[in-house]
Amino acid sequence: FQMMVKPNDLRVMEILSDATNTIAEGEVLQLLNMNDPEVDEQSYLQVIRYKTAKLFEASTELGAILAKANVERQQEAAAFGRHIGTAFQLMDDLLDYTAEASQMGKNAGDDLREGKPTLPLIYLLENGSKEEQLLVRAAIEQNQDLPENVFAQILHGVQNSGALDYTQAAAKREVDLAIQCLQHFPQNEATDALHALCRYSLSRQT
Repeated sequence: FQMMVKPNDLRVMEILSDATNTIAEGEVLQLLNMNDPEVDEQSYLQVIRYKTAKLFEASTELGAILAKANVERQQEAAAFGRHIGTAFQLMDDLLDYTAEASQMGKNAGDDLREGKPTLPLIYLLENGSKEEQLLVRAAIEQNQDLPENVFAQILHGVQNSGALDYTQAAAKREVDLAIQCLQHFPQNEATDALHALCRYSLSRQT
């Protein structure tokens, strides 16, 4: 943000201001969603779009503005960032149930332990067995107070219910939309790097 002040461009300042406000709103929404098993997929995605996706969106839109791109390319750059940012967060929430602690820097199921209703849990709440649904609801509401064997049961449910495939598919849809946003940009090293970022966002393990 400090670097973006140097161009002394009012539009740049407007984007930074909007991003700051939106991200703060997203943080409040996430706090409101904590320990709430009634959070649905739409509410979950709203938090992502207000937080992670908004930061990506502002970054890519600012890049287009500083590169003197026209308004249409600026809008496409912003949309690219929004979609790739959403995909990034979806994969981050998926990796919470699949990655090794040494790779992610945190333990599997940490989001669950913190009472965060992410998409894998939301899917299990809507599609799991009655027992799994009750366990997930209790875990989201009580998180740290639940014994390890309950967390293990929920992790097993997430990993075997189709929740991870569902989350991966949602991330891929966002990546596909991000790639579409690049179709009017010139083919060069910069756009090659953005395409590589799209591929990496779906294959990363950290």
